[in-house]
Amino acid sequence: MILLPPHVHVFVRDWLSANNILLKSRDGHVLVDSGYIRHSPLTLALLESSQGLAGAPLARLVNTHGHSDHIGGNAAIKSRYACPIAVPEGEVEAFRTWDQKALLLGYCGQRADRFDVDEVIAPGSVHRWGELEWRALSAPGHDMGALVFYNAEHRLLISGDALWENGYGLLMPPEVDVGALPAARATLEMIAALEVDTVIPGHGEPFGDVGAALEHAFQRTAAFEADSVRIARHALKALLAFNLLDRQRMTLDEVVAFVERIPVFREFNAIYFRREPKELAQMLVSELERAGAVRVEQDVLLPR
Repeated sequence: MILLPPHVHVFVRDWLSANNILLKSRDGHVLVDSGYIRHSPLTLALLESSQGLAGAPLARLVNTHGHSDHIGGNAAIKSRYACPIAVPEGEVEAFRTWDQKALLLGYCGQRADRFDVDEVIAPGSVHRWGELEWRALSAPGHDMGALVFYNAEHRLLISGDALWENGYGLLMPPEVDVGALPAARATLEMIAALEVDTVIPGHGEPFGDVGAALEHAFQRTAAFEADSVRIARHALKALLAFNLLDRQRMTLDEVVAFVERIPVFREFNAIYFRREPKELAQMLVSELERAGAVRVEQDVLLPR
C-alpha cells in the first residue's frame, strides 16, 4: 500500500478522466488536473465530498498538460470555485488561441469547454502546494509542453502522462512530430535521474516500483524507435478507445465514418496505412478486440 503525505489526496479516475490530485493547505487548496468534460459532474462531486474540499474554497487549479482528459473539467471548476487556472508555459499559446490540433481536441475527435488562462507555470519554478514544496520540471514527449511536479522531501513525483506504472501517454510518430520520441526518452532519463520513491501518475493508482515502471517505459520507447508504424497504430487504437469510452457505444458503420472524418485518422492513414476507411476501421477494431479493450455485439462496438 502506498502511503502519501497527509496533505496529498488522489482521486483515482478511470481512463476517460485523468486522476485528480488535491493538495490541501492552510494557505489554500490546490487541485492538479480536472478530468474529462463528460465527467465534470463527478469531478465536482468528488471535490465537494468529505474527502475533498468539504465546502472549503479552491485556491488554484493546475494542469500538468493540455489534453482533454486533464483539462476537460477546468471551465466547470472555475465556474464553481472562481479559482485561477495555472497552465504550463509551453501550453499558453495553444490555450489562448484554442488550437484544436495542438490540444488534440477536434483533431482527435475530443472535446473540452474553453477557459481563460490566469497563471503560467515555468519549468524550474518552485511552488508551495499542500504544505509541500514542488518543483515544476519540463516533461515533453506525450505533450511537448507538459510539466511534472517533484517534491524532494518525500521523493514524490506527480507525473501526468510522462510515466505510468505500465507505460506513458501516446506519442506522435516521427513523420508527424520529429521531436516527440526523442523528447519522451529524454523525459524518462530525467525522471530516472531524480530520487523518486513514489509516483502519482495521470492514470492508475500511485505506485512505488519506479524502477520497474521506467524499465517498461524504456522498452516501449525502444520498440517505438524501431518502428514508426507501431507508434501510429498504438496512437490510433488509443484514440479510438478513448472516443468509444466517451460515446459508450458506436455501430461499426459509425466507426468507419469516424475514422474517415477525424483528421488524425485521415492523416495517419495517408502516411502509414493507405487503406480504405472501412479497412482501417476493421484493423483497429480487430486489434482492440484481441487486446480485450472492446467487444462487438450485433455490429455495435462497446468498451470492456
